[in-house]
Order: sequence, then C-alpha cells, then structure tokens
Amino acid sequence: MATQRNDYYTYAYLREDRTPYYIGKGRGYRIYSRQRLIKPPDDKSRIIFLKKNLTEEEAFKHEIYMIAIFGRKDLGTGILRNLTNGGDGVSGIIHSAERKQAQAERMAAKGGALHPMYGVPRTAAQKKTQSEKMTGRFLGALNPCSKAIIAIKPDGTELHFGSGREAARELGVPQGNFSPRNLTTGHVLAKGNFKGWAFQYE
Repeated sequence: MATQRNDYYTYAYLREDRTPYYIGKGRGYRIYSRQRLIKPPDDKSRIIFLKKNLTEEEAFKHEIYMIAIFGRKDLGTGILRNLTNGGDGVSGIIHSAERKQAQAERMAAKGGALHPMYGVPRTAAQKKTQSEKMTGRFLGALNPCSKAIIAIKPDGTELHFGSGREAARELGVPQGNFSPRNLTTGHVLAKGNFKGWAFQYE
C-alpha cells in the first residue's frame, strides 16, 4: 500500500505593508519559482510559509480556506491576486470517458451543420448590424486574446488595466513595453517618467 506524501505546504506572498497578495500550495522549490503568472516578491522576507508537512489534500483545503478568508481582487471580494478559489491542479487527475465525450459533443455543437444558424442566409440589414457590433470588438480589453495588466508603482501601488493597449493609452507608456515577453517576466522600466514601474500580467 502506497504511503501518502506529507511534504506539501501552503504559502503567501506579501506586499510591503505585509498584507498577502497571493496564496498558494506546493512542495519543493515551488514557493520561490518565478516561472509563473504571479511572481514572488524579490524581498525573501515577504515570502512566508503558512503550514508545512501537509498531505496534498490538506494543502488544497488550507489553500481554499485562506483564499476564502482574504478574498480575490478579480471578483471584488478581497485583496488577493489569485485567479481561482484554490484546490485546482490535482496531481494525476484523469477525466472519465463520459466527461470527455460530453465535452467533445459541446465543442462540436458550436460549429458546422450542428450550429443553429447553419445554412440560414442573412439579409443585408443583418450583415450591417453584425458589422457595426464587430467594430472595435477586437481592440484592447475587448479582444478575447487580451490579458489583464497590472502596473505596479515603485511604492507598491497597483493599477489594473484590461489590456496592454489600454495601459499604454491611459498612462502614456510606449506600447513596446507590453510585449508578452516583458509582461511574463515582470518588466521594470529603467528610465523615463515611469522609471521603477513594473508591468506584468494579472
């Protein structure tokens, strides 16, 4: 009978005012990893363990509990930048055949002959209306591929934008600073009016 690992832990990343901005669960070096959407602070004293020597199930439960306590910024319920309620990413999860089949059927229904409007001609008026609705749809935060941006001032104050285009327009920062590579690594401006500001994906 396999023994259950108890080398998991829960952790928090703290702002300079010592309030948490992210709660997570992991094992090994996970707490310090920068290969992630929400980066740990450079100041190691603001990276803290909450509980250690947990099983994975215990770690998930504690992560969910702590996120519920502090709330999520994206939902307007609190101060954390977590984008889920925790407890996700269960190791080795296998979806049932029934679940896979149901998902395939849902995807198939979105296009082709199964689409409810398949083969139905549109009038000129309908085409015009659709065109007007689409105007500007794929710009800035309305682009379905856009990702929310966080601008972090040198004093730790955070500004939130729907997209890099929106942040560039509102702040007057060159659009080139918002490349996927810069935003993934947490780009910090080294000169200009925004020297010391950091920009990253939310």
